[in-house]
Amino acid sequence: MTGVLLLVAGVAALTAHSWINATRWLRRPADGPVRAAETVAVLLPLRDEAARVTPCLRALLAQRGVPDLRIVVLDDGSADGTADVVRAVAGADPRVTLLTGVAPPPGWLGKPHACHQLATRADPAATVLAFVDADVVLTPYAVAAAVAELRAARVTLLSPYPRIVVATAADRLVQPLLQWLWLTFLPLRAMERSPRPSLAAAGGQFLVADRAGYDAAGGHAAVRARVLEDIELARAVKRSGGRIALADGSRLAACRMYDDWPQLRDGYTKSLWATFGHPGAAAAVLSLLLLLYAAPPLIALVALLAGAPAVAALASLGYLLGAAGRVVSARATGGRWWPDALGHPVSVVVLGWLTLRSYHLRKRRRLSWRGRPVS
Repeated sequence: MTGVLLLVAGVAALTAHSWINATRWLRRPADGPVRAAETVAVLLPLRDEAARVTPCLRALLAQRGVPDLRIVVLDDGSADGTADVVRAVAGADPRVTLLTGVAPPPGWLGKPHACHQLATRADPAATVLAFVDADVVLTPYAVAAAVAELRAARVTLLSPYPRIVVATAADRLVQPLLQWLWLTFLPLRAMERSPRPSLAAAGGQFLVADRAGYDAAGGHAAVRARVLEDIELARAVKRSGGRIALADGSRLAACRMYDDWPQLRDGYTKSLWATFGHPGAAAAVLSLLLLLYAAPPLIALVALLAGAPAVAALASLGYLLGAAGRVVSARATGGRWWPDALGHPVSVVVLGWLTLRSYHLRKRRRLSWRGRPVS
Protein backbone atom coordinates (compact mmCIF):
# COMPACT_ATOMS: atom_id res chain seq x y z
CA MET A 1 0.00 0.00 0.00
CA THR A 2 2.83 2.40 0.89
CA GLY A 3 4.59 1.73 -2.41
CA VAL A 4 1.44 2.45 -4.39
CA LEU A 5 0.90 5.63 -2.38
CA LEU A 6 4.43 6.83 -3.21
CA LEU A 7 3.87 6.00 -6.86
CA VAL A 8 0.65 8.02 -6.96
CA ALA A 9 2.34 10.92 -5.20
CA GLY A 10 5.09 10.92 -7.84
CA VAL A 11 2.59 10.98 -10.71
CA ALA A 12 0.62 13.75 -8.98
CA ALA A 13 3.76 15.87 -8.58
CA LEU A 14 4.72 15.48 -12.24
CA THR A 15 1.21 16.32 -13.43
CA ALA A 16 1.24 19.40 -11.22
CA HIS A 17 4.58 20.39 -12.76
CA SER A 18 3.07 20.02 -16.23
CA TRP A 19 0.21 22.31 -15.23
CA ILE A 20 2.57 24.95 -13.83
CA ASN A 21 4.71 24.85 -16.98
CA ALA A 22 1.66 25.09 -19.23
CA THR A 23 -0.13 27.86 -17.37
CA ARG A 24 2.73 30.02 -16.10
CA TRP A 25 5.94 29.53 -18.04
CA LEU A 26 5.08 28.37 -21.57
CA ARG A 27 5.42 31.28 -23.97
CA ARG A 28 2.54 31.95 -26.35
CA PRO A 29 3.37 34.19 -29.31
CA ALA A 30 0.58 36.39 -30.64
CA ASP A 31 -1.30 34.87 -33.56
CA GLY A 32 -2.83 38.07 -34.92
CA PRO A 33 -1.38 40.85 -37.08
CA VAL A 34 2.23 41.44 -36.02
CA ARG A 35 5.02 43.36 -37.72
CA ALA A 36 8.70 42.41 -37.70
CA ALA A 37 10.69 45.35 -39.01
CA GLU A 38 13.92 43.55 -39.83
CA THR A 39 15.28 41.35 -42.57
CA VAL A 40 14.32 37.73 -42.05
CA ALA A 41 15.64 34.75 -44.01
CA VAL A 42 13.38 31.69 -43.98
CA LEU A 43 15.46 28.58 -44.66
CA LEU A 44 13.82 25.45 -46.06
CA PRO A 45 15.88 22.23 -46.46
CA LEU A 46 14.31 19.64 -48.77
CA ARG A 47 15.17 16.06 -49.58
CA ASP A 48 12.63 14.08 -51.59
CA GLU A 49 9.75 16.30 -50.49
CA ALA A 50 7.91 16.68 -53.81
CA ALA A 51 4.71 15.25 -52.31
CA ARG A 52 4.51 17.63 -49.37
CA VAL A 53 6.45 20.83 -50.07
CA THR A 54 3.64 22.67 -51.88
CA PRO A 55 1.51 23.62 -48.82
CA CYS A 56 4.64 24.59 -46.90
CA LEU A 57 6.02 26.83 -49.64
CA ARG A 58 2.66 28.42 -50.40
CA ALA A 59 2.32 29.29 -46.73
CA LEU A 60 5.77 30.88 -46.75
CA LEU A 61 4.89 32.96 -49.81
CA ALA A 62 1.73 34.13 -48.03
CA GLN A 63 3.56 35.43 -44.95
CA ARG A 64 2.56 38.88 -43.74
CA GLY A 65 4.07 41.34 -41.30
CA VAL A 66 7.66 40.89 -42.53
CA PRO A 67 8.25 43.48 -45.28
CA ASP A 68 11.79 42.25 -45.92
CA LEU A 69 11.37 38.47 -46.15
CA ARG A 70 13.79 36.21 -48.03
CA ILE A 71 13.07 32.53 -48.64
CA VAL A 72 16.03 30.25 -49.33
CA VAL A 73 15.28 26.68 -50.41
CA LEU A 74 17.88 23.91 -50.63
CA ASP A 75 17.29 20.83 -52.77
CA ASP A 76 19.40 18.32 -50.86
CA GLY A 77 20.00 15.64 -53.46
CA SER A 78 16.33 14.87 -54.12
CA ALA A 79 15.47 12.16 -56.64
CA ASP A 80 11.72 12.82 -56.90
CA GLY A 81 11.57 16.16 -58.70
CA THR A 82 11.40 18.31 -55.58
CA ALA A 83 13.21 21.20 -57.27
CA ASP A 84 10.71 21.21 -60.14
CA VAL A 85 7.83 21.48 -57.68
CA VAL A 86 9.55 24.41 -55.94
CA ARG A 87 10.00 26.21 -59.26
CA ALA A 88 6.37 25.64 -60.19
CA VAL A 89 5.06 26.96 -56.87
CA ALA A 90 7.45 29.90 -56.48
CA GLY A 91 7.31 30.99 -60.10
CA ALA A 92 9.24 34.22 -60.58
CA ASP A 93 8.80 35.44 -57.00
CA PRO A 94 11.99 37.42 -56.29
CA ARG A 95 11.89 36.52 -52.60
CA VAL A 96 12.69 32.87 -53.34
CA THR A 97 16.18 31.51 -53.99
CA LEU A 98 16.55 27.83 -54.90
CA LEU A 99 19.92 26.24 -54.16
CA THR A 100 21.29 22.87 -55.18
CA GLY A 101 22.91 21.17 -52.23
CA VAL A 102 26.06 19.09 -52.17
CA ALA A 103 26.48 15.77 -50.42
CA PRO A 104 27.60 15.99 -46.79
CA PRO A 105 31.35 15.55 -46.35
CA PRO A 106 32.78 13.01 -43.90
CA GLY A 107 31.81 13.83 -40.34
CA TRP A 108 28.53 15.53 -41.28
CA LEU A 109 24.98 14.23 -41.16
CA GLY A 110 22.51 15.28 -43.83
CA LYS A 111 20.18 17.64 -41.93
CA PRO A 112 22.89 19.72 -40.21
CA HIS A 113 24.78 20.02 -43.47
CA ALA A 114 21.68 21.16 -45.36
CA CYS A 115 20.93 23.79 -42.70
CA HIS A 116 24.57 24.89 -42.72
CA GLN A 117 24.49 25.43 -46.47
CA LEU A 118 21.29 27.45 -46.15
CA ALA A 119 22.61 29.63 -43.32
CA THR A 120 25.87 30.40 -45.09
CA ARG A 121 24.07 31.30 -48.33
CA ALA A 122 21.37 33.45 -46.73
CA ASP A 123 21.43 37.18 -47.42
CA PRO A 124 24.06 38.80 -45.17
CA ALA A 125 21.54 41.55 -44.39
CA ALA A 126 19.24 39.07 -42.63
CA THR A 127 19.35 39.56 -38.87
CA VAL A 128 17.05 36.60 -38.14
CA LEU A 129 17.18 33.06 -39.51
CA ALA A 130 14.00 30.97 -39.44
CA PHE A 131 14.44 27.25 -40.14
CA VAL A 132 11.30 25.49 -41.35
CA ASP A 133 10.78 21.84 -42.30
CA ALA A 134 8.80 20.78 -45.36
CA ASP A 135 6.07 19.15 -43.28
CA VAL A 136 5.23 22.45 -41.54
CA VAL A 137 2.46 24.79 -42.70
CA LEU A 138 2.60 28.28 -41.19
CA THR A 139 -0.25 30.68 -40.56
CA PRO A 140 0.00 34.08 -42.31
CA TYR A 141 1.66 35.96 -39.42
CA ALA A 142 3.69 33.04 -38.06
CA VAL A 143 7.16 34.30 -38.99
CA ALA A 144 6.43 37.84 -37.82
CA ALA A 145 4.97 36.57 -34.54
CA ALA A 146 7.90 34.25 -33.90
CA VAL A 147 10.42 37.03 -34.58
CA ALA A 148 8.49 39.38 -32.29
CA GLU A 149 8.54 36.76 -29.51
CA LEU A 150 12.27 36.13 -30.07
CA ARG A 151 12.93 39.82 -29.48
CA ALA A 152 10.45 40.21 -26.63
CA ALA A 153 11.95 37.23 -24.79
CA ARG A 154 15.49 38.52 -25.45
CA VAL A 155 16.71 35.08 -26.43
CA THR A 156 19.07 33.84 -29.12
CA LEU A 157 17.02 30.82 -30.16
CA LEU A 158 13.25 30.40 -30.00
CA SER A 159 11.49 27.11 -30.68
CA PRO A 160 7.76 27.69 -31.33
CA TYR A 161 6.59 24.09 -31.28
CA PRO A 162 3.96 23.46 -34.00
CA ARG A 163 0.65 21.76 -33.47
CA ILE A 164 1.25 18.11 -34.34
CA VAL A 165 -1.41 16.83 -36.74
CA VAL A 166 -2.47 13.27 -35.89
CA ALA A 167 -4.46 11.09 -38.27
CA THR A 168 -3.77 7.46 -37.37
CA ALA A 169 -3.90 5.42 -34.18
CA ALA A 170 -0.10 5.28 -34.17
CA ASP A 171 0.09 9.07 -34.44
CA ARG A 172 -2.26 9.47 -31.52
CA LEU A 173 -0.29 7.04 -29.37
CA VAL A 174 3.21 8.37 -30.00
CA GLN A 175 3.26 11.93 -31.32
CA PRO A 176 1.74 13.70 -28.28
CA LEU A 177 4.58 12.33 -26.15
CA LEU A 178 6.91 14.97 -27.64
CA GLN A 179 5.19 17.90 -25.93
CA TRP A 180 4.18 15.84 -22.90
CA LEU A 181 7.77 14.88 -22.09
CA TRP A 182 9.18 18.40 -22.00
CA LEU A 183 6.15 19.90 -20.27
CA THR A 184 6.29 17.17 -17.62
CA PHE A 185 10.01 16.87 -16.95
CA LEU A 186 11.65 20.12 -18.10
CA PRO A 187 11.42 23.20 -15.85
CA LEU A 188 10.79 25.82 -18.53
CA ARG A 189 11.55 28.86 -16.40
CA ALA A 190 14.84 27.39 -15.21
CA MET A 191 15.70 26.37 -18.77
CA GLU A 192 15.43 29.98 -19.94
CA ARG A 193 17.44 31.39 -17.03
CA SER A 194 20.07 28.71 -16.51
CA PRO A 195 23.27 28.66 -18.61
CA ARG A 196 23.50 24.87 -18.22
CA PRO A 197 23.49 23.17 -21.65
CA SER A 198 21.84 20.10 -20.12
CA LEU A 199 18.70 22.19 -19.56
CA ALA A 200 17.82 22.57 -23.23
CA ALA A 201 15.09 21.57 -25.63
CA ALA A 202 14.11 22.59 -29.14
CA GLY A 203 12.12 21.31 -32.09
CA GLY A 204 13.74 21.53 -35.50
CA GLN A 205 10.44 21.79 -37.38
CA PHE A 206 10.31 25.54 -36.73
CA LEU A 207 13.31 27.33 -35.20
CA VAL A 208 13.95 31.08 -35.12
CA ALA A 209 17.42 32.39 -34.33
CA ASP A 210 19.13 35.70 -33.92
CA ARG A 211 21.77 35.48 -36.62
CA ALA A 212 24.61 37.00 -34.63
CA GLY A 213 23.94 34.61 -31.75
CA TYR A 214 23.59 31.67 -34.13
CA ASP A 215 26.99 32.47 -35.68
CA ALA A 216 28.58 32.94 -32.25
CA ALA A 217 27.40 29.45 -31.28
CA GLY A 218 29.05 28.00 -34.38
CA GLY A 219 25.78 27.44 -36.24
CA HIS A 220 25.02 24.00 -37.54
CA ALA A 221 28.73 23.35 -38.02
CA ALA A 222 28.88 23.00 -34.25
CA VAL A 223 26.39 20.11 -34.39
CA ARG A 224 27.49 18.59 -37.69
CA ALA A 225 27.47 14.97 -36.50
CA ARG A 226 24.46 15.14 -34.18
CA VAL A 227 21.27 13.24 -34.90
CA LEU A 228 19.27 15.59 -32.67
CA GLU A 229 20.74 18.69 -34.24
CA ASP A 230 17.94 20.91 -32.93
CA ILE A 231 18.56 20.12 -29.25
CA GLU A 232 22.32 20.18 -29.74
CA LEU A 233 22.06 23.59 -31.42
CA ALA A 234 20.19 24.86 -28.37
CA ARG A 235 22.99 23.54 -26.17
CA ALA A 236 25.62 25.15 -28.38
CA VAL A 237 23.79 28.48 -28.02
CA LYS A 238 23.92 28.14 -24.24
CA ARG A 239 27.62 27.27 -24.29
CA SER A 240 28.31 30.45 -26.25
CA GLY A 241 26.47 32.56 -23.68
CA GLY A 242 23.13 32.81 -25.46
CA ARG A 243 19.65 32.05 -24.18
CA ILE A 244 16.93 29.77 -25.49
CA ALA A 245 13.16 29.49 -25.07
CA LEU A 246 10.34 27.14 -25.97
CA ALA A 247 6.95 28.46 -27.05
CA ASP A 248 3.56 27.06 -27.88
CA GLY A 249 3.47 27.47 -31.64
CA SER A 250 0.18 25.62 -32.14
CA ARG A 251 -1.52 28.82 -33.33
CA LEU A 252 1.35 29.60 -35.70
CA ALA A 253 2.13 26.28 -37.36
CA ALA A 254 0.85 22.77 -37.98
CA CYS A 255 3.01 19.75 -38.73
CA ARG A 256 2.19 16.26 -39.98
CA MET A 257 5.52 14.60 -39.32
CA TYR A 258 4.88 11.11 -40.71
CA ASP A 259 2.42 9.68 -43.20
CA ASP A 260 2.19 6.14 -41.82
CA TRP A 261 3.40 3.77 -39.13
CA PRO A 262 6.63 2.64 -40.87
CA GLN A 263 7.72 6.27 -41.28
CA LEU A 264 6.86 7.09 -37.67
CA ARG A 265 8.56 3.95 -36.37
CA ASP A 266 11.74 4.59 -38.35
CA GLY A 267 11.73 8.31 -37.60
CA TYR A 268 11.77 7.73 -33.85
CA THR A 269 14.09 4.74 -34.12
CA LYS A 270 16.82 6.80 -35.77
CA SER A 271 17.04 9.31 -32.92
CA LEU A 272 15.81 7.87 -29.61
CA TRP A 273 19.21 6.42 -28.79
CA ALA A 274 20.63 9.95 -29.02
CA THR A 275 17.88 11.29 -26.76
CA PHE A 276 18.90 9.11 -23.83
CA GLY A 277 22.61 8.68 -24.53
CA HIS A 278 24.10 5.79 -22.55
CA PRO A 279 21.95 2.63 -22.58
CA GLY A 280 22.04 2.58 -18.80
CA ALA A 281 20.45 6.02 -18.67
CA ALA A 282 17.80 4.89 -21.12
CA ALA A 283 17.04 1.82 -19.01
CA ALA A 284 16.69 3.93 -15.87
CA VAL A 285 14.42 6.53 -17.47
CA LEU A 286 12.22 3.98 -19.20
CA SER A 287 11.90 1.91 -16.04
CA LEU A 288 10.73 5.00 -14.18
CA LEU A 289 8.24 5.93 -16.91
CA LEU A 290 6.83 2.41 -17.02
CA LEU A 291 6.56 2.29 -13.23
CA LEU A 292 4.79 5.65 -12.99
CA TYR A 293 2.50 5.45 -16.01
CA ALA A 294 2.10 1.86 -17.22
CA ALA A 295 2.07 0.03 -13.88
CA PRO A 296 -0.91 1.74 -12.15
CA PRO A 297 -3.69 0.23 -14.32
CA LEU A 298 -2.08 -3.21 -14.01
CA ILE A 299 -1.79 -2.84 -10.23
CA ALA A 300 -5.42 -1.74 -10.07
CA LEU A 301 -6.56 -4.80 -12.02
CA VAL A 302 -4.50 -7.25 -9.97
CA ALA A 303 -5.60 -5.65 -6.69
CA LEU A 304 -9.24 -5.80 -7.74
CA LEU A 305 -8.97 -9.50 -8.60
CA ALA A 306 -7.15 -10.12 -5.30
CA GLY A 307 -9.93 -8.49 -3.29
CA ALA A 308 -8.01 -5.34 -2.30
CA PRO A 309 -10.36 -2.54 -3.36
CA ALA A 310 -8.48 0.19 -1.49
CA VAL A 311 -5.26 -0.57 -3.35
CA ALA A 312 -7.18 -0.83 -6.63
CA ALA A 313 -8.78 2.58 -6.03
CA LEU A 314 -5.44 4.18 -5.21
CA ALA A 315 -3.75 2.69 -8.28
CA SER A 316 -6.68 3.82 -10.44
CA LEU A 317 -6.16 7.33 -9.11
CA GLY A 318 -2.52 7.12 -10.21
CA TYR A 319 -3.62 6.07 -13.69
CA LEU A 320 -6.11 8.95 -13.92
CA LEU A 321 -3.51 11.45 -12.71
CA GLY A 322 -1.16 10.24 -15.45
CA ALA A 323 -3.90 10.66 -18.03
CA ALA A 324 -4.57 14.14 -16.62
CA GLY A 325 -0.98 15.06 -17.45
CA ARG A 326 -1.64 14.17 -21.06
CA VAL A 327 -4.79 16.30 -20.99
CA VAL A 328 -2.83 19.28 -19.67
CA SER A 329 -0.18 18.84 -22.37
CA ALA A 330 -2.71 18.47 -25.19
CA ARG A 331 -4.77 21.47 -24.17
CA ALA A 332 -1.63 23.61 -23.79
CA THR A 333 -0.27 22.74 -27.23
CA GLY A 334 -3.33 22.46 -29.43
CA GLY A 335 -3.44 18.67 -29.36
CA ARG A 336 -6.22 16.14 -29.11
CA TRP A 337 -6.90 14.87 -25.61
CA TRP A 338 -10.10 12.81 -25.75
CA PRO A 339 -10.02 9.86 -25.68
CA ASP A 340 -6.30 9.70 -26.44
CA ALA A 341 -5.19 10.54 -22.91
CA LEU A 342 -6.78 7.33 -21.62
CA GLY A 343 -4.28 5.34 -23.68
CA HIS A 344 -1.29 6.99 -22.04
CA PRO A 345 0.03 3.75 -20.46
CA VAL A 346 0.09 2.15 -23.93
CA SER A 347 1.89 5.21 -25.31
CA VAL A 348 4.64 4.82 -22.72
CA VAL A 349 5.02 1.11 -23.53
CA VAL A 350 5.32 1.89 -27.25
CA LEU A 351 7.95 4.53 -26.47
CA GLY A 352 9.90 1.91 -24.55
CA TRP A 353 9.75 -0.51 -27.48
CA LEU A 354 10.85 2.15 -29.97
CA THR A 355 13.78 3.03 -27.72
CA LEU A 356 14.90 -0.60 -27.48
CA ARG A 357 14.62 -0.90 -31.26
CA SER A 358 16.71 2.25 -31.67
CA TYR A 359 19.59 0.91 -29.56
CA HIS A 360 19.36 -2.51 -31.21
CA LEU A 361 19.60 -1.16 -34.76
CA ARG A 362 22.34 1.28 -33.82
CA LYS A 363 24.41 -1.53 -32.37
CA ARG A 364 23.99 -3.38 -35.65
CA ARG A 365 24.84 -0.21 -37.64
CA ARG A 366 21.52 -0.40 -39.46
CA LEU A 367 20.14 3.07 -38.67
CA SER A 368 19.41 5.23 -41.69
CA TRP A 369 17.11 8.04 -42.75
CA ARG A 370 16.23 9.25 -46.23
CA GLY A 371 18.75 6.87 -47.73
CA ARG A 372 21.65 8.08 -45.60
CA PRO A 373 23.29 6.27 -42.67
CA VAL A 374 22.79 7.66 -39.17
CA SER A 375 25.59 7.06 -36.69
